[in-house]
Amino acid sequence: MTHAAIDQALAGAYQRFTESNPASRHQFEEQARYMPGANSRSVLFYAPFPLTIAKGEGAALWDADGHRYADFIAEYTAGVYGHSAPEIREAVTEAMQSGINLTGHNLLEGRLARLICERFPQIEQLRFTNSGTEANLMALTAALHFTGRRKIVVFAGGYHGGVLGFGAKPLPTTVPFDFLVLPYNDAQTAREQIERHGAEIAAVLVEPMQGASGCIPGSLDFLEALRESATRVGALLVFDEVMTSRLAPHGLANRLGIRSDLTTLGKYIGGGMSFGAFGGRADVMALFDPRTGSLAHSGTFNNNVLTMAAGYAGLTKLFTPEAAGALAERGEAMRARLNALCVKEGVAMQFTGLGSLMNAHFVGGEVRSVDDLAPVDGRLRQLLFFHLLSEGIYTSPRGFVVLSLPLADADIDRYVAAICSFIGEYRALLPGAR
Repeated sequence: MTHAAIDQALAGAYQRFTESNPASRHQFEEQARYMPGANSRSVLFYAPFPLTIAKGEGAALWDADGHRYADFIAEYTAGVYGHSAPEIREAVTEAMQSGINLTGHNLLEGRLARLICERFPQIEQLRFTNSGTEANLMALTAALHFTGRRKIVVFAGGYHGGVLGFGAKPLPTTVPFDFLVLPYNDAQTAREQIERHGAEIAAVLVEPMQGASGCIPGSLDFLEALRESATRVGALLVFDEVMTSRLAPHGLANRLGIRSDLTTLGKYIGGGMSFGAFGGRADVMALFDPRTGSLAHSGTFNNNVLTMAAGYAGLTKLFTPEAAGALAERGEAMRARLNALCVKEGVAMQFTGLGSLMNAHFVGGEVRSVDDLAPVDGRLRQLLFFHLLSEGIYTSPRGFVVLSLPLADADIDRYVAAICSFIGEYRALLPGAR
């Protein structure tokens, strides 16, 4: 494998992509006049320019040039229902008929709150926000005030929203809280550092599976160590389940048997609308009770009727606990097929993850933290992305794969076949190829 050969292959992929997507290119160039890089959401950009998506239906997408794709990214986990599910559409239409901005408590928010608390038993009470980012910010704020402490333990590779991202240290756009960044999946270091700084620590914030950094599952011993250590020093354990709540009938933490003090939610639970929520122990959430609490929490659209209606319809009619379990099983079976294929073909490529979420990595051996992904050549991820597009599969440039309810078995077969053809075409460029 040579750098020049990979560069040449990628240049060819760029050229084919550009020639095939003149309308998307035109849209990009026009929009760049009014938005920096034609972009309001960084994750959606990729070189030489991103596709403009014109339409979605079920588990299919069409771009501005009329190409059809099987959707294997599903709005980065928010689109579990696919596109324009009738049940969601009808619920939103019905809600709009009674008024959109009601300027008060409404008839819809309480039933969704009850449903979420019943589904995720660690959540005794909750409050709604408009995003997972807001949910995590408010959960941390609650922990700071409840404990009277200032330090927050987070983990390298963690992503908790647009202003809460971490590499070896907080990213430049991360809010300036007092963070202690520890290695993920290292139970011993976590115990030692939490014990050392215990009197200062308000919260331990963690994803049970790191999503944005590559679908890296947290080991049971690591997560249990966080629970035990947080309890011992009097800190609150906050599980970010914005992504992972979809991975089991009652969320990933519940499946693992670990009860957090606070939990944050987002993505799919709003039925495809803007959504976030944070909740947990009633004594902590009492801080926000306007009758007796000390913390205000505002947000014009926190309880907006569209999200409240869509979320309730989605969780009761489509993504029931049984449906969540079944989708997770489909994902496990797909990931097993893909990993078996990579082993059979003799390449250092694997798919990590749990349930209906997974990520492709060009590396051998166990992946327990972002450090294990350091050897990966990012250009191979780009080659995979453009190859999948050429095969009619829309996914993420970082190799992230998300299953949705409308995906058919034929779609999954198509994805597996596309990985097989990718290995066949680029075998000489892949690590560990034999």
